[in-house]
Amino acid sequence: MNTRIENISRRDFLKSGAGLTLALVLPIANGAGPAAAGGAMAGPGIAGSAPRGTVAFTPNAFVRIGTDNTVTVLAKHLEMGQGTYTGLATLVAEELDADWAQVVVEGAPADAGRYNNLFWGPTQGTGGSTALANSFEQLRQAGAAARSMLVQAAAARWQVPADEISVDAGVVGHSKSGRSARFGELAEAAAVLPVPTVLTLKDPNDFKFIGKHVPRKDSVDKTTGRALFTQDVKLPGMLVAVVAHPPRFGATVRGVDDKAARAVPGVADVVRIPSGVAVLAGDYWTAMKGRDALKVDWDESAAWRGSSEQLFADYRKLAATPGAVARRDGDAEGTLAQAAKVFEAEFSFPYLAHAAMEPLNCVMRVDTNGCEVWNGEQFQTVDQATIAAILGLKPEQVKLNMLYAGGSFGRRANPQSDYLVETAHIVKAIDARTPVKLVWSREDDMRAGYYRPAYLHRVRAALDAQGRPLAWAQRIVGQSIAMGSPFESMMIKDGVDAISVEGAANLPYAIPNLDVDLHTTNATVKVPVQWWRSVGSTHTGFSTEVFIDELADAAGTDPVAYRLGLLAAHPRHTGVLRLAADKAGWTEPLAPAAGAKRGRGVAVHESFNSFVAQVVETTVAADGSFKVDRVVCAVDCGIAVNPDVIRAQMEGGIGFALAAALTGAITLKDGLVEQSNFHDYPVLRINEMPAVEVYIVPSAEKPTGVGEPGVPPLAPALVNALYAATGKRIRSLPIGDQLKA
Repeated sequence: MNTRIENISRRDFLKSGAGLTLALVLPIANGAGPAAAGGAMAGPGIAGSAPRGTVAFTPNAFVRIGTDNTVTVLAKHLEMGQGTYTGLATLVAEELDADWAQVVVEGAPADAGRYNNLFWGPTQGTGGSTALANSFEQLRQAGAAARSMLVQAAAARWQVPADEISVDAGVVGHSKSGRSARFGELAEAAAVLPVPTVLTLKDPNDFKFIGKHVPRKDSVDKTTGRALFTQDVKLPGMLVAVVAHPPRFGATVRGVDDKAARAVPGVADVVRIPSGVAVLAGDYWTAMKGRDALKVDWDESAAWRGSSEQLFADYRKLAATPGAVARRDGDAEGTLAQAAKVFEAEFSFPYLAHAAMEPLNCVMRVDTNGCEVWNGEQFQTVDQATIAAILGLKPEQVKLNMLYAGGSFGRRANPQSDYLVETAHIVKAIDARTPVKLVWSREDDMRAGYYRPAYLHRVRAALDAQGRPLAWAQRIVGQSIAMGSPFESMMIKDGVDAISVEGAANLPYAIPNLDVDLHTTNATVKVPVQWWRSVGSTHTGFSTEVFIDELADAAGTDPVAYRLGLLAAHPRHTGVLRLAADKAGWTEPLAPAAGAKRGRGVAVHESFNSFVAQVVETTVAADGSFKVDRVVCAVDCGIAVNPDVIRAQMEGGIGFALAAALTGAITLKDGLVEQSNFHDYPVLRINEMPAVEVYIVPSAEKPTGVGEPGVPPLAPALVNALYAATGKRIRSLPIGDQLKA
């Protein structure tokens, strides 16, 4: 396979004593070439982050090879626990034929001209399970180009044909003469060579790293405490800021009495910003004491005072009327009107918090050179532009240092850049006299937004004489994540937010008459919402997979067989469904449990171009309490770049989804969020984690997402298992004590 590298008219390499920086100008999505751009060096410039190799970058620079033999991979995507740094390094190391031990990873700077997400056009960021998928060929090309130049440098030095030279484990060798050299020895010579215009990437049969086990690149530093998170950043003179946010969404500050706060020893300042009142001190606990002493008069004239109960009552009224059409095949309404029997179900889903282990935080410094930011940076292009607008700078004057993030699940990819905006306003309010570290408490993170939207689904169906679905009508009611964001024009068409209906509008089952429509409620509900791990599929995957199970039951057909009969046109759905069922022993009876009932349930769902099926086994005690015993998961995500990372992401997604299914709910009363921390918004405990088996479908397709697709099938497979055990249908989440009712 040959991949041509375009638009190279000059040497893009800088020779210096430090080695080789590789710059590639690669084709960009939609045919748009990358814009040449200078930029500051990546890395925070603090605590162990000094870059190795040439301190020079040109468009799309992903590889730097130092004379110390270090291969540095510049990662354009955030590492927040999902294994991105390992995956991106694997792609480079594969084509470079590097020694895995010599490869290090560094976060790339904010520069969409070089480091854009190829699936997002001219935007840099991490999300939508796109990191490996959009980088698969780009990073392999970067490694292949570096390898080619090292080979050419060796051929010139040894005066031998380049095709006689081999590369293995970081050593360039010529077997006929017995000569060899490590990468670092050839770096300076390679730096002055022309960029190759044609590259041949490896045949998959020759892969040494892709599809194999390699140790994660972030594990050692995280387990030894050397990994740098935002909370670790300390700059000279830095103040720590906390913010008092309105108790109700839409409220603003009318007035503030800060005398008591300023009297707290160590409090340096109190400033009003658009989102509330910020207290600054030399440390977090002092700032918190100062905030506790504030007396804020909130103007709640425009605040939202709704409740969860009223919200769902309003949603039910909307669900009785037609919405904006997302998909229409045949005549579902006409068919349902003539059906002898119509099956109907309502599904409800609460707001959900992201509840990442690391709450939101950010460090910002502004001086005559511009603005510099340190944080777990997920949305570079949006954040850079937003910060610049507040500070009166150009976007390129805002340098973003991408550190590790302790989870995100979508929260740090905020279209409004909310916590970064707060930091910028604080720095501006104190005339940038010191750097500022903003820290949100767990309670701030839980009560000040943003959330997975609450949704209500109404689904109706009719079966033909053979028990197959003849018509299916699904109405979805909820808030749009895209509305009011920079992505509105791309994601909302004809009144339909694609995020709200994904997983339902592309329902794979063979149903001749199919309707999906949507009511969007942003005009009446002010609760701030945002994508949450697996986004729309968090609710559509549940409603569709529970309802298809109900139809299978009505038809008197085994749930797996019923699905397979409707998925003939979808071999990848079929593949994971068969694999999960086979590995789970679907046709074999479950071992009995004394004094309890046992059940097995299944679900299959496509999200982020990956296909996942899960089988859940559960045991229900006589009092209605239950335990999830086992989850068997099959995933088809194309070429498995890092199988261990894929398994980890499926396992993590299952645990994340199980917590939400069991207890996850953000509820509101009189506009106030009722939850505040892990005691009333529990995450999964280790003793609640079931045994998980993950099976990866071998594939030659390009890699697709794995960070999110493990989430959607878990909850429907679980409630389908609970039905198999008890005969009781659960159609609202969280499950809570519904079996005890």
